[in-house]
Amino acid sequence: MQTTILRRSTAPFALAAALLAAFLVLFAPLSASAHDDLISSSPAADSTVDVLPPEIVLTFSADLISGGNGTEVRVLDANENLVSNGDPMVEGATVTQPLLAEADSGLYRVQWRVVSSDGHPTSKEFTFTVTNSTMPTADPTPTATESASAPFASPTATATPTATPTLTAEDPADAASSPAWIWILVVLGILVIAAGITLAVILARRRRSASPAGSDDSAAR
Repeated sequence: MQTTILRRSTAPFALAAALLAAFLVLFAPLSASAHDDLISSSPAADSTVDVLPPEIVLTFSADLISGGNGTEVRVLDANENLVSNGDPMVEGATVTQPLLAEADSGLYRVQWRVVSSDGHPTSKEFTFTVTNSTMPTADPTPTATESASAPFASPTATATPTATPTLTAEDPADAASSPAWIWILVVLGILVIAAGITLAVILARRRRSASPAGSDDSAAR
């Protein structure tokens, strides 16, 4: 009887402990993963603006942890060119990122990364569209002036090529005025080589004609 009463008295405590463990297992991860999230932006996500604004402002659900390299905002145009200008500024739950003054029209992509108030980094991205470009355009007036003055510059341009070959081309008179002693040395060199070859042939023939007589004398001995 005592064993049954003891078992009945401990049953509520065991049930309460099981419910507490189940609560911790199910709800503790959800509370830990609840990082600060982006609640608004200017320009807004998926919106369309006339021109690229001078800065983009991101507002989060709680104050962020600033400092270091934890906060980063990258704004890319349709050609994946970076239009962010400088480092982002964090003030409480607001992040402000300056942008370039000159930018083209098209789709822009915003990539952000911050450190939440719980100390965990979080990052996402969104897009918006710019209708008009702020890129500088070429002035047509200098082009018209250059085309009008082109006929006057043409004679000068044609005169310059004719003068250039005269200065750089080889003059036949310079080749004809080479010193005569160079040719004399060339002729003498050819004669010396020819005489050397002739002398070598004569000596070789004499050696061949003298070798049989010398061999007969040695045989007779």
